[in-house]
Amino acid sequence: MRLFLFTIIGCASLGSVSAQYENVKINPSHTRPVEPSVDINPQNPSEIAVGAVLDDYYYSKDGGQSWNYSKLESPFGVWGDPVLKFDGKGRLYYFHLSDYDKGSWIDRIVCQYADKISEAKNFTKGSFPKPNGTKAQDKHWVDIDPVSGAIYMTWTQFDKYDSKLKEDSSRIMFSKSTDRGATWSNPKVISFYNGDCLDKDQTVEGAVPVVASDGSIVVTWTGPKGLVVQRSLDAGKTWMPVEQIIAPHPEGWDYKISGIMRCNGLPVLQIDRSGGVNNGALYLTWSDQRNGTNDTDVWCCISKDRGLTWSEPIRVNQDKTKSQQFMATMTVDQSNGNLHWLFYDRSRSKNPNETEVVWVCSTDGGATMDQQWISERPFVPNVKVFFGDYIAIAAYKNTVAPVWVRMDMGKPSLWTAIIPKK
Repeated sequence: MRLFLFTIIGCASLGSVSAQYENVKINPSHTRPVEPSVDINPQNPSEIAVGAVLDDYYYSKDGGQSWNYSKLESPFGVWGDPVLKFDGKGRLYYFHLSDYDKGSWIDRIVCQYADKISEAKNFTKGSFPKPNGTKAQDKHWVDIDPVSGAIYMTWTQFDKYDSKLKEDSSRIMFSKSTDRGATWSNPKVISFYNGDCLDKDQTVEGAVPVVASDGSIVVTWTGPKGLVVQRSLDAGKTWMPVEQIIAPHPEGWDYKISGIMRCNGLPVLQIDRSGGVNNGALYLTWSDQRNGTNDTDVWCCISKDRGLTWSEPIRVNQDKTKSQQFMATMTVDQSNGNLHWLFYDRSRSKNPNETEVVWVCSTDGGATMDQQWISERPFVPNVKVFFGDYIAIAAYKNTVAPVWVRMDMGKPSLWTAIIPKK
């Protein structure tokens, strides 16, 4: 299989006009991947890694010209929600849910790693923060300090997944590794306000950590209180007594999109560590239906003071229609501070379920944005087939790797776009 990544000098000159880019399928035809994760090796940007549900692993050593595919295995089980990250020394981590014990479904989050990008068989067997009995540990995100190599992970813990009992709650957890994934600190609750266990609007979910250049940690998530932020100034030893409310999440994070089995607008947090004019800026992206159930939009808030205060929401999608833009993600190119968003779009078709993919770039910290349609042709998903909860994008030294799922005849597949160097 081949995957080409696009390299750009800048994106402000591209404009917000329709464009066609060659699309390349990533996965072999016998797989049905969803929920991709992608990262680029900062030590060698020609090395790119992609993971997908449940246990798919793809890697390239030649900048995406050719790809290898294999299945990740662990004695603790591999049960989806992949998060792939390179650290500053080029070690590749693959984080995922576990299905280790039949009586304790997703009872731990496993970290496997390899010091050289290679076949899945060369990853370690896995380490993990201490499980908490049969409580479910779900939807983790990770950030890695590029200087110290410390790994920070946050996730949602369910007393009992999908329980309707009022005594069962969800909460946000934190753990860290200071030895590059060998061992983990005891998990710590960092949320004050709990949610329910139904994996919907009233559940606390979507916790994403970022580490600043001074070692402070900022975490955001959503739930009954809307979009909230939590902070630690001492590498996760202590946290604020109560999370701070940033803004409402209108109509909640679990919303309906026609033709999609389920869809969410969970927030994504990123930080600028580029050393440029916006160094230290935090970017919080999500989608919601404040303008109506038929007009989902992508939003971004910016903080310049480590999350103490936030800007008013900025609309990321640049269309002037009442249509659906959903399942948004973003990243920051840490070599220059450029911002990159990726999301699904339904603004150009008379068929309400016809779906395209949009990439938005900003070279000035979100002051201006340039939008491009990067999917060659639209697709129509099947509401009876799981489409996943998120897509992925990575960027480094102006190499940008967007990865999304499309669906044809009810079968999901993994794709990227080829955008020539300008």
